[in-house]
Amino acid sequence: MPETVSPADVSASREAEILATLGTRLIVLVGMMGAGKSTIGRRLAARLGLPFLDADSEIEAAAGMSIPDIFEAHGEPQFRDGEARVIARLLESGPAVLATGGGAFMREETRNRVGAKAISIWLKADADIIMRRVRRRADRPLLQTPDPEATLGRLISEREPVYQRADLTIWSRDVPHEKIVDECVDALHARLRANAEQPSGIMSASR
Repeated sequence: MPETVSPADVSASREAEILATLGTRLIVLVGMMGAGKSTIGRRLAARLGLPFLDADSEIEAAAGMSIPDIFEAHGEPQFRDGEARVIARLLESGPAVLATGGGAFMREETRNRVGAKAISIWLKADADIIMRRVRRRADRPLLQTPDPEATLGRLISEREPVYQRADLTIWSRDVPHEKIVDECVDALHARLRANAEQPSGIMSASR
């Protein structure tokens, strides 16, 4: 009589395969503020048994001040320089799941490092969902403008063509968080398996 395999066993096997093929690389989440990078990242890390790293929290710890205070005291260019340094350091600490700030992936130097050290996932969210999630928060310095909706629309139009360079894209929407995590796991499993089956382990050209 054939042995039955439970869904839990299939899931555990798939997650073990992800870890085996991931090696020392990280899983890096990119996307707009409010897309759910930290929320999904924590759950994805827990699912895979990996550490979770939040670049914004690490930046605040390194600077000894909040991100809004860094923006106010030093300006965005200096913040972005510090952000790039922190992410470069975090990318050496894999394997882990790393959530990045909305502007981090815009810097070519950081994108190149992520490409070399990680598998990247763009959590893509519609503007209305992002606005609803961030409206009540005061810790988004780029939205402290007379017309936050217009500012958000401009940021999305500038950033989405760059986010599209991530290895994988997952829609972040108003469904249970575990469903988004399931989709991330499915996409990671398929991508890493495809890469492992290539003759020299070369990353797929679809980056």
